[in-house]
Amino acid sequence: MGRFHRHDDGPAHSHDDHSGYATGIERVEVLERIFDENDRLAAANRADLAAAGVWSVNLMSSPGAGKTALLRETLVRLAGVTRIGVVEGDIETSLDADRLAGFGAEIALVNTGNGFGGECHLDAPMVRSALPRLPLADLDLVLIENVGNLVCPAEFDVGEHARAMVYSITEGEEKPLKYPVMFRSADLVLINKIDLLPHLDFDLELFRANLRAVNPRVATIGTSARTGDGVDEWCAWLISRGARPARR
Repeated sequence: MGRFHRHDDGPAHSHDDHSGYATGIERVEVLERIFDENDRLAAANRADLAAAGVWSVNLMSSPGAGKTALLRETLVRLAGVTRIGVVEGDIETSLDADRLAGFGAEIALVNTGNGFGGECHLDAPMVRSALPRLPLADLDLVLIENVGNLVCPAEFDVGEHARAMVYSITEGEEKPLKYPVMFRSADLVLINKIDLLPHLDFDLELFRANLRAVNPRVATIGTSARTGDGVDEWCAWLISRGARPARR
C-alpha cells in the first residue's frame, strides 16, 4: 500500500508517486476513521492524566537506540524526586519491562502482539488499556516507552503532553532527512551514545544541520546511558516541563 500519513494541517492522505500500489478513496476514508477514533481516545487519555495531575512524555526511537537503558538511568536519578509510572510498549516479551523493574517506578506493559495485531507502534487505545494499571493518583509523571520504530509511532497521538526522541549516533547523520515525520514531531531529541563519538566516523554538526532542516525549533541534549553524560540535563528537562517534585 502507498505510504499513508497526516501532515500538520490535519488531513490524512497517501504518497503514491513511487509506490507499486494505488490508494483508493475507500482506504483513505477507513484510515481517517481510525485516526479520528485514535484522536478521541488520546484526548480522553490526556484528560484522565490531567485530572490526576500527571504529566506524560511519549519516548520514541528506532530499535537499539538505547531508549530502555536511558530510561533506566532516568528512573535511578529521579527515584525519590518525582513519582513515575511507565507504559512499556513492545511487540513481544517483557524483556524491557523487566529491565526497568526495581527502580521505583510503576510499570504497565503493553505487548502489541497480544490482542493488538503486532503493531509497530503504540496508539491511544493501547495506552488507554494500560492507564488503569497505573496508580495515577499517586504519580507525577508517566513515561510512555513506545515500540522501536522510526515511522509509525510519530503518527499516533497517545495522549502525551510532550514527545522526546532517542536517536543514536550509530544511525547516521542522514536520518532526519529520511524520516522527517519522526524528527519533526519531537519536542526534544536526545542524541544518544555520545560516548562513542571518538570511535565513529560521524559528523555531529552535519546531523544537527539535517535536524534543523526538518525541525528548526527542536531542543537537543547529548546523552550516554553508559557514562551518564547528559542524563541529569534530561531529567531536569522532565522536571522543568511539568513533572513535579514528589509530594510528601
